[in-house]
Amino acid sequence: MRIYVDADACPVVKITEQVARKYALPVTLLCDTNHILISDYSEVRVIGAGADAVDLALINLCQAGDIVVTQDYGVAAMALGKNAYAIHQNGWRYTAENIDRLLMERHMAKKARRSKKKIHLKGPAKRTEADNEKFADGLARLLEVARNSDELA
Repeated sequence: MRIYVDADACPVVKITEQVARKYALPVTLLCDTNHILISDYSEVRVIGAGADAVDLALINLCQAGDIVVTQDYGVAAMALGKNAYAIHQNGWRYTAENIDRLLMERHMAKKARRSKKKIHLKGPAKRTEADNEKFADGLARLLEVARNSDELA
């Protein structure tokens, strides 16, 4: 089991590494050439520029049972399709039960932004320490689920 992080502008890289250390799990951070990441724990992979280059590289690397940290619903859907686990930076899991709804919401929001009507969609709230704690707890719970799943297999 390995943790892959869609690390372009990801606010939970350090938290992911802290939790991964406790479980002695390897972490791979993927970013494009517009970001500079340095880590004393994780493997850092810099992927060439391109609209979805990092996303596709991450999905090509991940395997069943791995964990993907991403805020991108499309990446999460592809990870689930490979029987990997996926978690949002706010600590909630992507599942087969919620991914279709999330993708539909993303589609509707994109459609609204492209319409000629003036629609002001609210952006995300400022990240808080409580958000960081929620992510750390969610990732630790997910690692336990994944570990128990591996033991049963």
